[in-house]
Amino acid sequence: MLELPGPVAVVCHDAGAANLILAWLEAGHWPRARLLAAGPAAIIAGRMDLSVQSCTRLEDAVAGAGSVLTGTGWASKLEHEARAAARAWGIHSVAVLDHWVNYQARLERGGNTVLPDQLWVTDAYALAEAHRCFPGMEVRMQPNLYLEKTLRLVGTPGASPDVLYLAEPARSDWGRGLPGELQALDYFVEHMGRLGLREGARLRLRQHPQEPAGKYDAWIAAHHPLAVLDHHEDLSSAMAPVAWVAGCETAALAIALASGRQAICTLPPWAPPCRLPHQDLIHLKLLVRGTP
Repeated sequence: MLELPGPVAVVCHDAGAANLILAWLEAGHWPRARLLAAGPAAIIAGRMDLSVQSCTRLEDAVAGAGSVLTGTGWASKLEHEARAAARAWGIHSVAVLDHWVNYQARLERGGNTVLPDQLWVTDAYALAEAHRCFPGMEVRMQPNLYLEKTLRLVGTPGASPDVLYLAEPARSDWGRGLPGELQALDYFVEHMGRLGLREGARLRLRQHPQEPAGKYDAWIAAHHPLAVLDHHEDLSSAMAPVAWVAGCETAALAIALASGRQAICTLPPWAPPCRLPHQDLIHLKLLVRGTP
């Protein structure tokens, strides 16, 4: 299923799809690949032993490639430009969808939509959503080697009473003049007693890879000693000690569920509904209002 015409130009920026793509590279797929990784993807790639050609310019990665494989992140134009170059040069392109929301917007920049020749997903939820959003486009479900590797490293739920809180930009203030991610944090702290956590439980806040360093320093200082910043190098190390994981709509909540942990959506009642499709996800707002 992972076969592509070579050499494969791999272009990724945001962490979500990069985790999926780099896990395939790590497993030995496309040994002649040319990798252009920037932003969070470059940090992830730097921690791995990848036997591929590394590129610093888009032209070097794409020119003469047999196919182009990209992520579909929102924080950069790099992947969009790679798909545009593939289309201009008549190269087969594949885009990897790593989440379950905003599929059309992921393939659009500045009003210009660039569709790949093929979409790849890694679970049945994403497969159904991709078919709904892009009728007629070829969509393939591929093995999620990143999830498999992460579950091996994370193991069973740990004994720490703490909650790992996975932050992410909400990109909206929901009409209240405060970034949505901070509203969700405040809502969680106000109502975390509803979860029946063990005595001494703290909130271990882990920043999203796209967020600037120090973003939550003031919030953590205001909630000391309940809240501390998580400094683990990767998600698996951060998740391993705990049995509870919280966040708004991060894809890592799905990893928490798959590993047997309790996963909590912290979106407050006034925020838009949670778009994660997973049935076992605990919604804090339902606990607060007493809904089973």
